[in-house]
Amino acid sequence: MYTLGIDIGGTKIAGAICDDDNKIISQWREPTPEDPDEINAVIVEMYRKSVELYGSVPRMGISAAGNVKEDRRTVTFSANIAQWIDYPLADRIEELTNHECKVIVENDANCAGWGEYILGTGRGSKNMVMLTVGTGLGGAIVINGKLYRGSFGMAAELGHLPMVSDGDFCGCGLRGCAERYTSGNALEHFAKSAVRRMPQKAKRLMELCDGDINTLEGKMVSQAAQEGDELGLYAFGKIGEWLGRTMAAIAAVLDPDLFVIGGGVVSVGDILLEPARYNYVRFLQAAAYREHAKVLAATAGGDAGMIGAADLARIEED
Repeated sequence: MYTLGIDIGGTKIAGAICDDDNKIISQWREPTPEDPDEINAVIVEMYRKSVELYGSVPRMGISAAGNVKEDRRTVTFSANIAQWIDYPLADRIEELTNHECKVIVENDANCAGWGEYILGTGRGSKNMVMLTVGTGLGGAIVINGKLYRGSFGMAAELGHLPMVSDGDFCGCGLRGCAERYTSGNALEHFAKSAVRRMPQKAKRLMELCDGDINTLEGKMVSQAAQEGDELGLYAFGKIGEWLGRTMAAIAAVLDPDLFVIGGGVVSVGDILLEPARYNYVRFLQAAAYREHAKVLAATAGGDAGMIGAADLARIEED
C-alpha cells in the first residue's frame, strides 16, 4: 500500500509517497502559503500527483507544526499559521479528496521522532525520547514501541518543561522553559552574552559577524566552535549543560533507554553531545546506582517527518 506523508513547515511543504517498507519513491516540495485554503490546495495537488503516478493512495499522514488534538484530526494552535485555531485539517483534506483518502494529522516533532524510531538511531529501542534542538526545543516520546501522545494529544512538549523558576520569558507565555536555555536561540544568547562579558576573547566571533554582535547567528557560533574558538565552545557547553539537565528531569519521570538528539544544532556532534552526556549523569537522580540511557545523535535525516507521518497513517486503526 502506498501512503502519502506531508510535512508542513514554516517555509515549505514537503510531500513523499512511501511504500510499505517506508522507502520514499517520489517526493515534492512547495513554498508554504500563509492562507490555510492555499495550504490545503498544495496538499491536495500532491495527493492528485500521487494518484496519477501510483493509482490508489488510501492514506495520508500530515506532520503539522502545532498542537494537535487526541483525535489526530484537528490543529488547536500553530505559531506558524495564525488561522489554525481549532482547525479541522483532516476533515478539510478528506472533503477535498472526495473522502477517497483517510487523513491523520500529527505534531511535527512527534512525526520526526517516530521516523527516527522506525528508521534511524531509535531502531531497537524500547523506550525512546527524542529532543530536537532547533530554533526551539521539540520532543517526541516512544514507550513500549508506541508513540506516546497523552490524554489530550499534548504530550512531549518537552521544550516547555519549567526548568528555571522566574527564568527568561518563553514565547509560549511562561518563564524558565527548557528551550530558553537549550535551543538555537539560546546558543545565540549565550554567545552574545559571552562576547559582551569577555570582549578580549571574542575576536573570532566578531570576525564572523563583521563586527556587529546583533547579527551573530547560530551557524557562526557553530563554525567558531568547530574551529576551537573558546567562546563558541563556551556557548555550546552552556546549551549542552541545560540539555543534560533537561534529560535528567525527563529520566526521573520516563526512565528511557535512549535519548536521540536531533535538529540543526546537533550538526557539531560531540561539541554538544559530550557536555549534554556529562550533565545528564551529573543531574540524574541516583546516578551511581542505576542504568544510564544512551545519548546519541539522530540519523534519519530531514525526511524523518514525512516518513514518520506516512507510517503513522499506515498503522492507524480504522
